[in-house]
Amino acid sequence: MAQTAAEDLKLIVFQLKDKEYAIPVNQVRSIEKVEHITRVPRTAGFVKGVINLRGVVTPIISLRSRFNLEEAEYSDHSRVIIAVLDDMEVGLIVDSANDVIDVAIESIEPPPEVIGSEEADFIKGVTKIEKRLFILINLEKVLNPDELAIQDGQGIAG
Repeated sequence: MAQTAAEDLKLIVFQLKDKEYAIPVNQVRSIEKVEHITRVPRTAGFVKGVINLRGVVTPIISLRSRFNLEEAEYSDHSRVIIAVLDDMEVGLIVDSANDVIDVAIESIEPPPEVIGSEEADFIKGVTKIEKRLFILINLEKVLNPDELAIQDGQGIAG
């Protein structure tokens, strides 16, 4: 039975460590190479700084750091996914981003309870295609504006 476009969700797939994650294409403005990041004092540890992207100052966060994974050196495969949420644009540093997939919305399952790590808060669901498991991230939680804001001088350094 053919599926209509309304039942499909187009996702950008990216890698962190040995897992594949995905976010909806409609939340992605662009995918960029990692460029010079200017550090901003008194921001959360996962906020790496800002970049000037085509005249727009864009905050950059490390998803590895956000998910409490160990940091890794940037490579030729490292990418910054420019994600858009409401009126906020944020760059997400990922190990690589090289896939766009279509999934049926009904194939997305709730996240397994056993994840139990901090990253579980950021997961919207999971979906399987053949032998690959994709973890859909919840951009609203990852980009929580309260956590991204510059700290109020309480000595929190990133």
